[in-house]
Amino acid sequence: MTNEIDRLKILEGKIAGVIDHVHRLSAENDKLRQMVKDLKAEKKDTEDLARKIAKLDGDVKKYENEREEMKGKIEAIISQIDRLGM
Repeated sequence: MTNEIDRLKILEGKIAGVIDHVHRLSAENDKLRQMVKDLKAEKKDTEDLARKIAKLDGDVKKYENEREEMKGKIEAIISQIDRLGM
């Protein structure tokens, strides 16, 4: 009888260990799910910023081209004025 009681105590201890392990895994799983959610939100924010940067980069190139065009026009006007002897 004592042997059976000892075996039941061992079994209870192992079951308690399994339950503790399942609780730890469940908590870790919840934490990992939150991390995934946070990372997905961060990824979306990063992608949004990358799109904005690409647009701004395009705008800068456009303005640089416009600036060069205006510079050429101004130089042409100055050249014409110089030819007039003014």
